[in-house]
Amino acid sequence: MPTFFLLPLFSIFSIFSLTSAYSTTLSLSPTAVAPPLTANPWQKLNHLAAASSTRAHHLKHPKSNISAAKVPLFPRGYGGYSISLSFGTPPQTLSFIMDTGSSLVWFPCTQRYSCSSCSFVNVDPTNIPTFIPKSSSSSKIVGCRNPKCRWIFPSVQCRDCDNKNTTACNELCPPYIIQYGSGSTTGLLLSETLIFPEKSVDNFAVGCSVFSSRQPEGIAGFGRGPESLPVQMGLKRFSYCLVSHRFDDAPVSSDLILTIGGAAAAKGGPNYTPFRKNPNSSNPAFLDYYYVTLRKITVGGVNVKAPYKFLVADSAGNGGTIVDSGTTFTFMDDQVFELVAREFEKQVGGNYSRAMEVEKQSGLRPCFNVSGENTITLPQLTFHFKGGAEMNLPLADYFSFLEDSVICMTIVTAGNAGRGGVGPGPAIILGNYQQQNFYMEYDLENERLGFQQQLCK
Repeated sequence: MPTFFLLPLFSIFSIFSLTSAYSTTLSLSPTAVAPPLTANPWQKLNHLAAASSTRAHHLKHPKSNISAAKVPLFPRGYGGYSISLSFGTPPQTLSFIMDTGSSLVWFPCTQRYSCSSCSFVNVDPTNIPTFIPKSSSSSKIVGCRNPKCRWIFPSVQCRDCDNKNTTACNELCPPYIIQYGSGSTTGLLLSETLIFPEKSVDNFAVGCSVFSSRQPEGIAGFGRGPESLPVQMGLKRFSYCLVSHRFDDAPVSSDLILTIGGAAAAKGGPNYTPFRKNPNSSNPAFLDYYYVTLRKITVGGVNVKAPYKFLVADSAGNGGTIVDSGTTFTFMDDQVFELVAREFEKQVGGNYSRAMEVEKQSGLRPCFNVSGENTITLPQLTFHFKGGAEMNLPLADYFSFLEDSVICMTIVTAGNAGRGGVGPGPAIILGNYQQQNFYMEYDLENERLGFQQQLCK
């Protein structure tokens, strides 16, 4: 969940000149925050591990009549997955990172859009595709008194509007600053038309961002907040199947399916676990998250015995597990991570030696030397959820190969050994690397998460 801040009006308004039972599938493509393409594999993994840990820190410490649609979901070389969406009249199509850990949908906006520190994705920061409000007859800036303004600023104070104060009647919703784990963005809230091949969604609240840091693409928030794409579209559920990361921007994709109405999901397929009720926390950020109940974690069938307070969130939102498509590598609080890492070290130690130098360079551990091995055998990592659902991860989802000689576990932690207590925020964040080649279904109507291992293509 991002953090929202108010921004002085004068710094934004001068940029704008604006006019006041279906299924669709989108393509998903992996995206990630990667160093230059010449970087060695250890540096790439180190960067992705750091980015995942930074994202986790932000998620844990946030400052404050259609039936369905299908869109391609593309993997990116810098850690997440992106989709293409079309807004405006006539439609303008842009790329968005699909993020279940935040709710606002926003795009780079106007010809004066500026993105600092965006060269890390080998993209010219002065040539990022942007939405042009002047070219859309359906673009309107959201007013302060519009209920959608309160989706972003619940406590916003608008001036009294009466016959003697017509200026106040036209007062705009304040500019926002949103901070993510890897950057930030600033802009104004628009009312626009979201276009799908056979259907449009009018009066869709979308952010028109004019300044960003480390955000080369827009973000499509799929979280649980009222401003998210699923809530604004009234989706009953959405699902995706993530093709494997290659971190090379290969032109491959899988499908993101958006569903309103229509037939229920097929029985006997996915394993389901209920979403937990979002915590009654003073921090509104936690309301965006998809909390699930993780009963236990096993390595090679051995329960690592993570303390209950880390597995199940309390009423304040501390501890527990969330599912986040915007995090690359799964994050675990140090007390849980150490139990998992040590169990792997214990069970694998007699077969393969530790690659300590690679651990230092990659930021991942444990790493093992597998040079010369024809077959590699490692303990099964399994997440056991409430309701009996089990996620048996394929090896490629929790260990990554480096130069065919070293493998490293792709789970990260903040490294706060000895801290003791749990919190703030979720203790475990299930990232997209561990969701590869799983059908993932967010059944919003029945408040549950479904998953099933399959080859995504």
